[in-house]
Amino acid sequence: MRLAKSWVISRKDFKAFRRKKNVLYTLLIFPIAISILLSAVLTVKQIPAAQLSSLLPAFAFFYVILAGVVPTAIASYTIVGEKVEKTLEPLLAAPVTDGEILLGKGISAFLPSILAIFGGSILFMVLADLATQNTFGYYYFPNVNTALTIFLMVPLATLMSVEWNVVVSGRVTDVRIAQQLGGLIVLPFALIYVLGEINVIPLNVTNNLLIISGILALIDVALFSLARETFQREEILTKWK
Repeated sequence: MRLAKSWVISRKDFKAFRRKKNVLYTLLIFPIAISILLSAVLTVKQIPAAQLSSLLPAFAFFYVILAGVVPTAIASYTIVGEKVEKTLEPLLAAPVTDGEILLGKGISAFLPSILAIFGGSILFMVLADLATQNTFGYYYFPNVNTALTIFLMVPLATLMSVEWNVVVSGRVTDVRIAQQLGGLIVLPFALIYVLGEINVIPLNVTNNLLIISGILALIDVALFSLARETFQREEILTKWK
């Protein structure tokens, strides 16, 4: 597999994203809006320190949910959107392997998503510290568990979302359907978030975060194999109309 070829594909997609307002809105506005909204909850409500100790890790885990949402608009466009716009066929006919195409498409969906989520999470942590410093008497963020959530679980969840959307995009021919089916990836993350917020699965326990991360890593490996099996350039070239 030639990384240089994959990077050329990614760069082409990066340029195309600049012309797609829905992609830009998802990358820029959504993470910032969520960060401001979560921190506003902390500012408006007078929440006791004991409750904040379980609520803040759940809020940090919300960025794992974003890792499922944000790549959906990008990943679905890079395959289905290009097919609709008649720009995918020249790429599929080019002298590159399926693996190089998938890697290039994966990079173009992964990098902008992860950078946007990292930026949003940093904004949230700063605002949350300002809102809760008087309650705790110290700055809650950053801490080890939050670092595991943001810098381990978020990349794993982002990769999982990208791979799932590749699987979906390889089987549908409509961008809206691809985004709707791709968005289903957030359901297990949303369930964990709810369970964390009500303290059924405490998200301020390091072992819980490591177990969830391990499960995500295993799913990523399985989805990677499925994505390679699903992405059939000959079928896309001949059967998609």
